[in-house]
Amino acid sequence: PEKYVYDVAGHPKILAKDLAKNLATQAAIFKPVFCLGQKVHTLTRFEHEGEMLWKVETDKNEDHITKTVLLALGAGACVPKRLDVDYPDDWEDKFVFYAVKSKEKFRDKDVLIVGGGDSAVDWANEFSVMANRVTLIHRRDQFRAVQSSVEEMKRNKVDIKTFYELKQMSGNNGQLQEAVIFDNRTGKEENLKVDAVLMNIGFVINLDFLRQWGLDMDKNCITVNDKMATNLDGIYAAGDIAAHSAKLKLIATGAAEAATAVNFAVTYINPQAKLYPGHSSNLNLSI
Repeated sequence: PEKYVYDVAGHPKILAKDLAKNLATQAAIFKPVFCLGQKVHTLTRFEHEGEMLWKVETDKNEDHITKTVLLALGAGACVPKRLDVDYPDDWEDKFVFYAVKSKEKFRDKDVLIVGGGDSAVDWANEFSVMANRVTLIHRRDQFRAVQSSVEEMKRNKVDIKTFYELKQMSGNNGQLQEAVIFDNRTGKEENLKVDAVLMNIGFVINLDFLRQWGLDMDKNCITVNDKMATNLDGIYAAGDIAAHSAKLKLIATGAAEAATAVNFAVTYINPQAKLYPGHSSNLNLSI
């Protein structure tokens, strides 16, 4: 939520959390029902009065009955990977972090970042101008992050230690004070004074439930056609979770895929409906 996004049309620069808030405000114009804090468990097809419908069941014991479903799942339900390093439970989101919900928690701190992907490198660059000290350790000397970001990190005030891993963390009076890191080639250990540790070592994604629903998959993505329709009648997918031959995983193209899916879903519900929805400027809308 605290990362800036630079490739959304009309926004030279916008925080991800502000973009999400704006999208929700925009969607609210059309008075949808927002069902938040729910996890979908099952998706089942059934017949009602001669019509085929879908039942979406959630962990809140709520059933949502619909003719169509648009799956906009991003990369899926992601759980951060964790290192086998012990620390008190109450340190999490206080001294040990797996995501950045507030950049201010890292201001003027001695920060240790673990990882070598886009998130780790991006936060190293971000914190280099606001933290007291930033150390980034990575178990290899090759980074998965975008090369331009890696080059920026090398120019910034970041202590980069390749072939290093985290061994343990310790502190006093309920406060994190020190991290022990080691060179995985030699075993040599080094003690670092730290106030915060950010773990950016990837995610575990479980999409088995999509296969259980009967959806055709291309690795970890749902296969769709040019209408963004899946192999299941009335089920559409858009965004990072959708796979097709011209795929680009960008916010702009994801939004376009959602628009395509929704408008074709309308014609699925009502075959007499026009595919083209018209211009929003012709509608009498108020925000």
